[in-house]
Amino acid sequence: MNQLIRCIPCNKLFFKTPFDQCPEYELPLDPPSGPLREIGHDDFQDFLKEHRGHALETLEIISDSFVSDRPYFEPVKVSYFKATNGKDRFVIKRYRERIDEPLTYQLIQGDYSLQLNRIEIQEEEIRKQLDWELGPSLIQETQREAFIELYRHILKTMEIHRLERAAEESLHPLEVFYKMDEVSLFYLLRNCRNIFKGESYRAIESFIERHKEDGVLLLKASYQIQLMEHPQSQAEGLAPGMAIEEKRALEKK
Repeated sequence: MNQLIRCIPCNKLFFKTPFDQCPEYELPLDPPSGPLREIGHDDFQDFLKEHRGHALETLEIISDSFVSDRPYFEPVKVSYFKATNGKDRFVIKRYRERIDEPLTYQLIQGDYSLQLNRIEIQEEEIRKQLDWELGPSLIQETQREAFIELYRHILKTMEIHRLERAAEESLHPLEVFYKMDEVSLFYLLRNCRNIFKGESYRAIESFIERHKEDGVLLLKASYQIQLMEHPQSQAEGLAPGMAIEEKRALEKK
């Protein structure tokens, strides 16, 4: 079972996993063709020895609090998540500088918020989807560009806090998709009558209906991480004693 352990006076963290006691293997140098050599280690016991006599506590990770300024699939990045000891809330910074390094966890006392950078329509995606679905037989290039300009104008009238978040997930933790509201949808359809006529209007109306919930007509918002730190109190830094979990672990030695 994974556990996030904090040394209270040192404010150091250890992420305890079932793999802490797994051995490592290396190829012997002499002879290089010999069997792999097993190297045993116990990272958690090393952490306990380093912080012997210190008070420890387990922090509970707050679900859905992960954020990062790099895509999810990037192995080398800085990310943040929130954790609590039941009383105080902390921000945990998780990072590594090279792919072959283990992850480092750093406790930051305070909180973070996400600040909106911009919200935009998916212009290139809309162009490609219109060309692929409708093509020049139903809409001309000038009509397509007029539709994008209209949607861009309508975006300026929307209030993001009133928009519903879409189920579609981005590959980037700081990108969020939103659906346009009903008033904006009505305004878009009404003004399309000034750009498209007859069969062209029926085609763009169907296009809007298909893509308003989970397609290229979703609005893309980009955020940035805003950290808010506050200093550690003296009382917390001088917490005495030894946690029960540390005692039990050392008794097994």
